[in-house]
Amino acid sequence: MKALIVAVLLSFALSAPVLAGTFVYVSNAEDGDIGMYTLQADGSLQPGQRFKATKLVMPMAVSPDKRFLIAAVRSKPYQAYTYSIDKSSGALNLVGTGTLAESYPYITLDRSGRYLLGASYGANQVGVNPVGADGRVGEPLQVIPTARNAHSIRTDNTNRFVFVPHLGTDQVFQFLFDEKSGRLVPNTPPVLQLKQGTGPRHLIVSSDNRFVYLLNELTGTVTTLSLDPNVGTLKELDSVSALPPDTKLGTGMPRGAVGTPGAAPRNTDNDIWASDLHLTPNGRFLYAAERTSSTLGAFRVDTASGKLTYLGSTPTERQPRGFNIDPTGRFVVVSGEQSDTISSYAINAETGALMPIGRYPTGKGSNWVEIVAFD
Repeated sequence: MKALIVAVLLSFALSAPVLAGTFVYVSNAEDGDIGMYTLQADGSLQPGQRFKATKLVMPMAVSPDKRFLIAAVRSKPYQAYTYSIDKSSGALNLVGTGTLAESYPYITLDRSGRYLLGASYGANQVGVNPVGADGRVGEPLQVIPTARNAHSIRTDNTNRFVFVPHLGTDQVFQFLFDEKSGRLVPNTPPVLQLKQGTGPRHLIVSSDNRFVYLLNELTGTVTTLSLDPNVGTLKELDSVSALPPDTKLGTGMPRGAVGTPGAAPRNTDNDIWASDLHLTPNGRFLYAAERTSSTLGAFRVDTASGKLTYLGSTPTERQPRGFNIDPTGRFVVVSGEQSDTISSYAINAETGALMPIGRYPTGKGSNWVEIVAFD
């Protein structure tokens, strides 16, 4: 009976072939390397090589043309490792390293691929580094002091605006971005103030550029923000919890992840500790990870209003800090900082429910997931 149920649930995932040459990369902070996996047509993972970086390698970003993967190291000397991606095998080849201004828990490339943007939780700043045509990261171009605990940084889809959530001050900084020079300047107003104690952490922009979804680490909620496409400012619309209604977790001070420098310990292991969020490519479903309960919360997205409806939570790897959705929108891959495996799931196209496919070996302190697909 169990085999029959699994076969039925998998049938929707097999209705269309996954993109040829789809590769999953997972950074292993404590081992100081990056693991590579090949995503199969059924959503399972074939483990491959592991590529050397150095300890506390954590956030990663893929260039828009998919030629390069850049990984940031959060131990001194702070560096960005650039790897070229072999599109036939997925293998990484180290191109070179570049200097980062600080320890960055989050990096992203602008949509031109010419600039690497980073947010520093411990140093309360954001930085911009140029990226050459060969993928190498140059010396810092700009470093801007901001507020306490800058936790991520992303551009909008037009590449004109940049947003930076600050966990320590419950604010999202709003910048104008010049893609010709790589320079950031404060927008007007420069800051969106959110409710005290929410702890804004990561955000993602809808494909139509109308909404920004913000994950709040300390309350485990996802806030929908409207984005004014003309001036690049945000406005709060609604918030929904990523945890089941009967969850009994408290709230408290931010605590550090495995090997994370610059973060204070929490007072209790029962605190809410949300970590990451992603949208499916079609914009219909959003998922958010919470580390204390080790779950992925699922939401249905009203694409007209931007509002979210909580659907349910799925148990996953222990202390999930990072996950990602493949470009077809059919599979999710999740890492856990305190787990020796990663998991893949199939996404039900109608309900958004996650069905476990398999668990696969990984390194110590797995924390960031990137998925790259080649035609």
